[in-house]
Amino acid sequence: MFDGAAQSRINGNLRGIFWMAVTGILFVAVTAIVRHLGTDMNAVQAAFIRYVFGLILLVPILFRIGNFARERKIMGLHAARGVIHGIGVMLWFFAMAKIPIAEVTALGFTAPIFTTLGAAFFLGEKLHLHRVGAVLIGFGGALIVLQPGFQAINIGSIAQLTAAPLFACSFLIAKRLTRTESSPAIVAYLSIFVTLTLLLPALMVWRTPTLIELGWLFAIAACATAGHVTLTQALKSADITVTQPIQFLQLVWATLLGLTLFGEQPEIWTWVGGGIIVASATYIARRETRTRRAAEVRR
Repeated sequence: MFDGAAQSRINGNLRGIFWMAVTGILFVAVTAIVRHLGTDMNAVQAAFIRYVFGLILLVPILFRIGNFARERKIMGLHAARGVIHGIGVMLWFFAMAKIPIAEVTALGFTAPIFTTLGAAFFLGEKLHLHRVGAVLIGFGGALIVLQPGFQAINIGSIAQLTAAPLFACSFLIAKRLTRTESSPAIVAYLSIFVTLTLLLPALMVWRTPTLIELGWLFAIAACATAGHVTLTQALKSADITVTQPIQFLQLVWATLLGLTLFGEQPEIWTWVGGGIIVASATYIARRETRTRRAAEVRR
């Protein structure tokens, strides 16, 4: 028999698992559509249109913010995050057009590792030995996926590996902004500044999109926006140690999707390296959760 608190925690974990599974499906749908469009439309233009549609979908949130005025320092953080995230998005769209979906997904999972490293340097968190070890193991997994010295490294792989620390920086800035900003404000300002960042590069490569392309890009925006909503619900409902392994199932879904829709046969080293990256990030998540709980108990 479980007491009320234990039963509530179990129900919360089940809800978290469900929402994280839905999140994975939505984000894999995004990668599939981007992969489909990647060879026909420039990555920068596709990313820009996706964020324009995202802004349209976020109109209700924009109205909820009310006063858009911010201190110069806070607005600077929003702008810096938008530029960094925008560059990361362009690189991610480019990578999707160049390398298999499974490889993009595996290399993308290095972002939590960069986040852990960045938290020590930029947020003043202690860089414990277990964090250093997990980071090194994660990088080792990325090298296994890339196989430098054994095969020519695709420019798409380089783009994705560059995008990962940029997304980590974006997350760290968002974490800093949570001290003073609401979640709707953080989401809204990100969309605004990413759109502005992508505007000029998109105009430089612009061509008139077809109605079909616009439809697909709207679908990307809808799936991505919904994915961020379900991800937030998952993190609210359950501990990260419960949801993290479910999030990493995206590698399986992405591999199956690439195989069935695009005939992409992943190499064994993508699975091996991806597994190491997943294990490293999962270890970090579990260890950090235990550390946080121990600190709460001492209080």
